[in-house]
Amino acid sequence: MKILASCALGACVLVAMPAVAAETVSYASYGGAYQEGVRKAILDHLPKDHDMKVTEYTLQSGISDIRTKVKGGANVIDVAELYGGYCQQAADEGLLEKLDYSKIPNAAGIPKHLQNEYWIGFTAYSTVLAYNKDVYKDNPPRNWADFFNTEKFPGSRALSGYSGQTNLEIALMADGVAKDKVYPIDVDRSFAKLEQLKPDIAVFWDSGAQATQLATSEEVDMLSIWAARIEAAIKEGAPYAYTIDDAVMDIECLVVPKGSPNREGAMRLVNHLLDPDYQANLPDFIPYGPMNQDAFKSGKITPEKAAKIVTSTENIKKQLVTNASYWAENAAKLQDRWDQYKQ
Repeated sequence: MKILASCALGACVLVAMPAVAAETVSYASYGGAYQEGVRKAILDHLPKDHDMKVTEYTLQSGISDIRTKVKGGANVIDVAELYGGYCQQAADEGLLEKLDYSKIPNAAGIPKHLQNEYWIGFTAYSTVLAYNKDVYKDNPPRNWADFFNTEKFPGSRALSGYSGQTNLEIALMADGVAKDKVYPIDVDRSFAKLEQLKPDIAVFWDSGAQATQLATSEEVDMLSIWAARIEAAIKEGAPYAYTIDDAVMDIECLVVPKGSPNREGAMRLVNHLLDPDYQANLPDFIPYGPMNQDAFKSGKITPEKAAKIVTSTENIKKQLVTNASYWAENAAKLQDRWDQYKQ
């Protein structure tokens, strides 16, 4: 309850006015340490800075959760975070509201190719080439062509086992395809290149934790791995190094599910999540890079720290950004072929 003074003809009367409640907006992500990091970096600041209270939900199965809620007419989520290709897939399925960019001025710092009418880039992670320094010493692999060159760089390899995504792109770059020519993917050429490497693939890893363990135990000499995971292994003493050149970057997107209970508030929350000052906090709490390039101008991120962040203005230029539209259209049809390849 707020107390205001009402004055007329020199006499003042205290009038009780109802307090204005803070705006409540809901946000859904993948839970765990990642969502906790977003909370500490951004969400915890919103009640004080913007009088906004955020109710959090955890997505158990990503796009399936959004699909169920929207099609069942029971959506309670204003803003959700989805992995790269799923953002475009959700848009293609009609599960999302269009973003109102007039309400999202912080989008100015997001690379233009990561601004879609239904989704926008929020954070990102990258798959990099890592190698055991003790094995390769003064002649380390420098690119995916070296990763596939088992004569010049003998040793065991590991790749992600989830799907062809990232692996097909890696194979094409190894075969000499320029980053800007990778899409649409020449699937037969990719698999032909992957077949050449298959005898030297010791492990197809199925989780970030497993990939980290492969490095800490020195089980493989060379592997594709998320940058944050190899950094964790190196901090634990693994004798590995990695290169960001030609890494494959996958985007975490923000979306507004159709039927958002507070659509206007959702646009405001998207804008706050993209605030460069808040985004600059993210590397202190999560191993994903902030997508707003203005975050690197805030003064919070030192040049030394930026050199290790995959989304820094310099590092982002070196990488292939996954084409979300391509994988939204082709992921399901290519999964069987990938599964057959792994057998």
